[in-house]
Amino acid sequence: MFACPATDDFFRARIDHMIDLRHPLAVLASRMPWQEIEARVAQTFSRKGRAGVAMPDLDLFGEQVQRAAVPSNAGRPRVALRIMIALLYLKHAFNESDEGVVERWGETPTWQFFSGQAYFEHHQPCDATTLIKFRKLLGEDGVEELLAQTLNVAVDLKLIKPQEFARVIVDSTVQHKAIAHPTDSRLLETARTKLVEAARDAGIALKQTFAKEGKELSRKAGRYAHARQFKRMRRTIKRQRTIVGRLQREIERKGSAIGQAVREALGETLHKAQRINAQSGQRKAADGQPKLYAWHAPEVACISKGKARTPYEFGVKVGIASTLRGNLIVGARAFHGNPYDGHTLSEQLEQATILMQDSRSKPATAFVDLGYRGVDADNPDVHIVHRGKSKRISSKDRKQLKRRQAIEPIIGHLKSDHRMDRCPLKGEQGDRLHAVLCAAGYNIKWLLRMIARKGVPFVRRLYLRLCQAAYLRPNWHQMLRELACYALNGPALRLAAA
Repeated sequence: MFACPATDDFFRARIDHMIDLRHPLAVLASRMPWQEIEARVAQTFSRKGRAGVAMPDLDLFGEQVQRAAVPSNAGRPRVALRIMIALLYLKHAFNESDEGVVERWGETPTWQFFSGQAYFEHHQPCDATTLIKFRKLLGEDGVEELLAQTLNVAVDLKLIKPQEFARVIVDSTVQHKAIAHPTDSRLLETARTKLVEAARDAGIALKQTFAKEGKELSRKAGRYAHARQFKRMRRTIKRQRTIVGRLQREIERKGSAIGQAVREALGETLHKAQRINAQSGQRKAADGQPKLYAWHAPEVACISKGKARTPYEFGVKVGIASTLRGNLIVGARAFHGNPYDGHTLSEQLEQATILMQDSRSKPATAFVDLGYRGVDADNPDVHIVHRGKSKRISSKDRKQLKRRQAIEPIIGHLKSDHRMDRCPLKGEQGDRLHAVLCAAGYNIKWLLRMIARKGVPFVRRLYLRLCQAAYLRPNWHQMLRELACYALNGPALRLAAA
């Protein structure tokens, strides 16, 4: 222990005395508009006032309204808002899980400095489940605000010009859902298990649960498919369909004699089982009725992107918009129902316009692939450029169109480095939140990279003043080399920290 003269706590040293303030994350912590971010999202967390209770006492002004005495359910004080926002940024910037980010936060002084802590705390800031509740409370508008602030910081630090926001690249990809590969055999076995559990919870005694036979049939179907013995596989699946139908009819028959509330609770389970049983007996989906690919995630769609290695992907379509120069993401939105790419362009550009409004910019030119053809009339204010118009566009647009492929590695980094490869969040809202947070994490890493590469004006001014005070000649190349060594390139830093 040693005393620090610049701190209120005599026995502890401040974090800014423990870390190198030239670290890109430390520089970014001092340049983020934390107060503005907190002010814009704080309204989501305001406590709702309880309605007054009319008391029977009367006076000259009529019945008096007083608040009833109710015990407080507030619980312990909330974690600081800046810490929770910083955890979401750090989670997706450094590819950590909810459990991993809170654990690593307690071991990394730089992360705590980024979160606004004055002293190093060697414990977790909160439980991992707190992040789940915080994301739900933020909602889609809240996480879009986090993404918009990364654009404002990039402009304020002069790492990108506001004019670059007028030219964007738009493309779509698939955000995979955290589900097992959907096969008829696996889905039917899941339906059988869920029907048995629902009957037990409702107090319905079944004649037979087919537990042993169901597991054996599921194993047989997998072995027959691997051996390409498809007649035997179809015969096994037919038996599974028979078992699921028999359990479904028995529950419906015995459920008619129980209460209305129990029947309503069984309704969703019976409906899902009926959908799985029906779709496993036909090759094509019924008109107006999409297939069910996961019991716990009915929003999952089967999307074909024309890839030879993975012809079908199971998840949700996500649109990504980035700047033509600079590769900064200016929009990310999930589109459920597997729409045509061109039909998502107007909503994608609308989101990008909202996120750019603080910099007083909006997309004027969109560079897209051939999947966005035929939607010029739906977007009259935006000049759409793709290679199908190569004979009708100017030579400048034709030259800039060559940079459209720059969004492909951006999508690759989103999936491999920022957790877009597999969405573990629940429901359609989880898909939308995850897509925007992955883009915000990418932009945070982009800011760290650009700070290390180019520096920021206030660092240069500080360095120049220090050189003048020490009567030294400034060496800009040496300063940039020292900043570049803190670029946080992932694996090397983790090995050094271990």
